[in-house]
Amino acid sequence: MNDKTDQRVRLTIRQLEVFSAIARGGTTRAAAEQVARSQSAASNSLAELESALGVQLFDRVGKRLVLNENGRALLARAAGIVEQAAETEALFTASHLAPLRLASSYTIGEYLLPDLIASWKSNHPNSQIKLSIGNTQQVFESVASFAVDVGFIEGQHSHPDLTVRRWQTDELAVIASPGHPFAKRKPTLRQLADAVWILRELGSGTREASDRWLIHSLQHVNVDLELGTNEAVKRVVALGLGLGCLSRHTVVDAIRQGWLVEVKPPLPRMRRTLSIVMHRSKKLGSVSQDFLQHCMQSARR
Repeated sequence: MNDKTDQRVRLTIRQLEVFSAIARGGTTRAAAEQVARSQSAASNSLAELESALGVQLFDRVGKRLVLNENGRALLARAAGIVEQAAETEALFTASHLAPLRLASSYTIGEYLLPDLIASWKSNHPNSQIKLSIGNTQQVFESVASFAVDVGFIEGQHSHPDLTVRRWQTDELAVIASPGHPFAKRKPTLRQLADAVWILRELGSGTREASDRWLIHSLQHVNVDLELGTNEAVKRVVALGLGLGCLSRHTVVDAIRQGWLVEVKPPLPRMRRTLSIVMHRSKKLGSVSQDFLQHCMQSARR
């Protein structure tokens, strides 16, 4: 028999799915929960995959499994194969549509993506979407580890494994409670430097942008509170504890309703870029590509 006709594919989609899940979770137990299998079945799948390939894919560090050079070389291709298999299933049954997995920074995830998802779902009623929201670093980690398909961040940060694509622009606004002294009069630079500020936490895209904007002109910003969400900042500012600095997208409704007021600082306008993040090594499936096209068309409008 010809050697070529005797060759058989020894890898399975299930093995690659388990491998990808272990890479994300770091243990066979975490992977088993993701793929709805027992821990022993997940361990067996990994052992079978490593045996078929003839290499180890993870370094065993205590109880954790850490991708080694072989595992890193396989991960992008494995994630793509699993996604393509899910899309193939979706051709024949709507009940097995692969979910679109997104990660986003807070401003985009809470104030921009909900409307985009709703309008996209009107034309894709059977598609599922899973959206996780965190800071920029968490979004990068999710895309880099293939835990999600596409990420959305504030700014144009870089990562060696990822591409960052400009999406649309955003503008920062200074806010105060209606009873704050600056609600009715324009403050001076000195007054802004002496004021109490309520800002987002370090590591967030909004904080990075607000620091660049304010410190450049004020030299010093008196930050009294650092809070982990936009809503927390808005609520504390509304109680009169200080000034806030957030994306205009996050405060437009509160200003319209009257429980926050926009302060007009003697500063140049601060615009920033909102970006889309994708993995360099992964070919996006048709669902991800369609959603990205929807987002880009919305930005152009």
